Amino acid sequence: MPMDFQGARWPGDLRPYQEKALGGLDAAWDEGRSRAWVVLPPGTGKTLVGLEAARRLGRRTVVLVPNTAIQHQWAEHWRRCGGAAGTGRELRHPVTVLTYQSLAVFDPDAETDEEGRQKSRRGGLVRLLHDNGRALVAALHNAGPLTLVLDECHHLLDVWGRLLAEILEELPDARVIGLTATPPESLTPDESALVDALFGTPILGASIPAMVRQGYLAPFAELVWLTTPTTVEAEYVEGEAERFAELTAGLLEPGFTSTGLLEWLDARMVDRTSAAGGAVSWARVETAEPRIAAAALRFHHAGLLALPPGARLREEHRHAPTAEDWVALLNDYVLHCLLPSEEEQDAAALEAVKRALPAVGYQLTRRGIRAARSPVDRVLARSAAKTLGAVEIAAAEAAALGARLRCLVLCDHERAGATLPARLREVLDAEAGSAWLMLRGLVADPRTRGLAPMLVTGRTVAAAEETARAFVLEHHGHGLAVEPAGGGVALITGPWSSRVWVRLITAFFEAGGCQILVGTRGLLGEGWDARGINTLIDLTTATTPTAVVQTRGRALRLDPAWPDKSANTWTVVCVADGHPKGTADWDRFVRKHGGYLAAAPNGEIVSGVAHVDASFSPYAPPDPASFDRLNQEMLARAQDRAGTREGWRLGAPFRDELVHTLRIRPARSPTVAAPADAPTITPGAPAALPAAALATGRPWLPPLYERRKLGAGVVIGLLLTFAVALFTIGFGLEAWPASWVTCLTLTSLGATVHHVREARRLGASRRARERVFEEAARLLDGLSGEPAVTGFAYAVADALKDTGLSRRGAEGVVVRPEPDGTYRFSLADVDAATSRRFAVALDEVLAPMATPRYVLPRYVVYPRTGHERSERALRWFEDLVRADGVVYHSVPSVFGQNRKRTGAFVAAWNTWVSGGEAVFTSTPEGEGILATHRGEDPLQASTVLRVAWD
Repeated sequence: MPMDFQGARWPGDLRPYQEKALGGLDAAWDEGRSRAWVVLPPGTGKTLVGLEAARRLGRRTVVLVPNTAIQHQWAEHWRRCGGAAGTGRELRHPVTVLTYQSLAVFDPDAETDEEGRQKSRRGGLVRLLHDNGRALVAALHNAGPLTLVLDECHHLLDVWGRLLAEILEELPDARVIGLTATPPESLTPDESALVDALFGTPILGASIPAMVRQGYLAPFAELVWLTTPTTVEAEYVEGEAERFAELTAGLLEPGFTSTGLLEWLDARMVDRTSAAGGAVSWARVETAEPRIAAAALRFHHAGLLALPPGARLREEHRHAPTAEDWVALLNDYVLHCLLPSEEEQDAAALEAVKRALPAVGYQLTRRGIRAARSPVDRVLARSAAKTLGAVEIAAAEAAALGARLRCLVLCDHERAGATLPARLREVLDAEAGSAWLMLRGLVADPRTRGLAPMLVTGRTVAAAEETARAFVLEHHGHGLAVEPAGGGVALITGPWSSRVWVRLITAFFEAGGCQILVGTRGLLGEGWDARGINTLIDLTTATTPTAVVQTRGRALRLDPAWPDKSANTWTVVCVADGHPKGTADWDRFVRKHGGYLAAAPNGEIVSGVAHVDASFSPYAPPDPASFDRLNQEMLARAQDRAGTREGWRLGAPFRDELVHTLRIRPARSPTVAAPADAPTITPGAPAALPAAALATGRPWLPPLYERRKLGAGVVIGLLLTFAVALFTIGFGLEAWPASWVTCLTLTSLGATVHHVREARRLGASRRARERVFEEAARLLDGLSGEPAVTGFAYAVADALKDTGLSRRGAEGVVVRPEPDGTYRFSLADVDAATSRRFAVALDEVLAPMATPRYVLPRYVVYPRTGHERSERALRWFEDLVRADGVVYHSVPSVFGQNRKRTGAFVAAWNTWVSGGEAVFTSTPEGEGILATHRGEDPLQASTVLRVAWD
């Protein structure tokens, strides 16, 4: 063991999750593994885990990190352990910390282009190595048995992981420890394969919500500032929209082409037939051509296309067609209709398509429509309105926090990396979207200039002139100078490097010398520690799970100076109404939050934009008319930091598992009878259920019944029977008023018929008979109309339990009402796979019928009043009552797989919902049901699947 390791010890205690990760590493080494990948959230001490793991191994250690800021932090941590870390390629120290650039060219600022798209990583591996890199490879090879620690090793997936794989082949004795905050489930299949090849099975730590709940990370709120383009930008966007609108209007006009677009779509999507002449199922279309299928359903929602047989509208289809939808359908139309045509009008149409497509970021080629650089997307991503929005946020946060404010503003680039196209030079500033322009905006506004904003990147340090002079005065021993750069901004120059200035400016920032720090994601967006950050403004365009987790991790560290710290993470989004590409920035916002868990305003921890606002949809932005209201609500939420802490329920127990929920928004608002905040108690099955026809059932008499005397005991017994039936049938969501074509009788009402007959036969009093009659009528009233949705949920849960697919049945169903009128259904105390199985199955039951394997009937009657109600009750005196109609529901696919599962669901259905038997849709009867009921909405309700954390 090198001497530096023998006396090194971390002066504090390791946290339980750190010990767990280290135990996982020890187990990996004991199993004979030489490489391991440890996953821990930002701010939870991955550096300490890596150093302690290396210390236990006792080998010469080389740590590779993304940038010089993180390099300093690793060296400082090892110094606190009692050792000294080198930073030279010669590897002279027992612990050496180097940047990835020491080995290969790596520029994290260049991961995206000016439109926010991921840049291509094509090219050979050898070109990534320079002479110094080759020398370092040789030093690694000659250093003997090594421990190689790869910090933020998600970069291996984007940049040079395959190169590293080749290098590690030359280091067979090395122990390799990868550290990252990127969850394995967010990796693509190719990335997962690379991780498996490099490291094997990941060693997982706790999730971000778990760390917050236990008090290891600060509670935080995800917020958004919504804006529209500036006047000049909006005029440009509107002009581009007109070009595309002219094309789409022409394509919809009769005679524009020999075969109109809608005519083509009708044949392709609605009347679809195979080459052999048979009908093609919609499920097959969605599987083979998902983009085209989704676009067709949005065309249907817009009234441009009939609903394809077998199709079902989901949440993502209920908004106007986007540019991508038009392009997906146009591409199919161009390739298979216009290009093969020899008609002159079709050739003219092709030219029109070619001219209009660049307005939405596409171009027409011989092989169809391809993506191109989108000027509108650039305008939205770099809009001056976003800079103004960031200033507004900073000013509002300063007004709320005063001297306590520590705000970080993250941008993609220090300066614009590409020259603006000629047509955008009068629209955007040459530095649009850059950190430099952001600094100028903060300095120009009197509300934020006093907050001493500073800019720090890998190349530049700048600030307001007075702030720059204050900083230089405080660090006079470093030979620094102030160089005015115009507009009240000055550069700070001198004989220093980013390794030094990041450390000095971080200390200056945390001490309050500056309250707003503007930087790039490449330098400050990952690994960099500043515990005082309580406000983060995200202006970046990167949307990968790694970038999102790393960026937000900057604000989650605990602040010893503010034990009750909570953080606000803002994203600024620009939306252009009226342009088919006008939602591009919103779409980036959605991708940022997809799969990312945070506390919603109601305290529920969910993924997706719903944790920003429950009304937000991942498929379309809010109406711009609501932006001012929404921004004010966000500002109010930002000020309620105590509410943010309360919403996270710090210290409350948890399972650290994902829970899939189904949110149901009925056409009319029902009420909720089930408990709102906990799993329901074990519910009792209804005493009476709908069925095909009323039977007499098994006679039954209350114990207090006496012959020839219908006394109070019988009446009380009947009243209790009816009361129990009314309560249990109404348990959950009560009746939803609507007009259904349904059919009902009650199998268990035979007892009531028997009671009435016995009462008449035994000569009971007229008054007693009337009371029995009235209670019977009330019971039927309670079963008329629309059913309690809770019964459907109970049936699904019980069937899952009976088939061994869940450990919980109806007793585990949870129903919670939401402020927006929706109801959230979930299955408690089960794993993520089971909760998803429950939510998907319930969704299939409640949704319009598509192409299920089995269907089940549900019998009901129309509500009646007055004379009709009396007549209906009188009919109960007969042995049999014919019903009025029937509604069919799909048997969920999970139960339609085999006879045993189908039988379990039928049994649960007969217990909670209705009598009836499953019908196989491949039989003549089933085909007839599909033909007459496909596409009908049995509950007239919209459903949304969401993912929450428990």
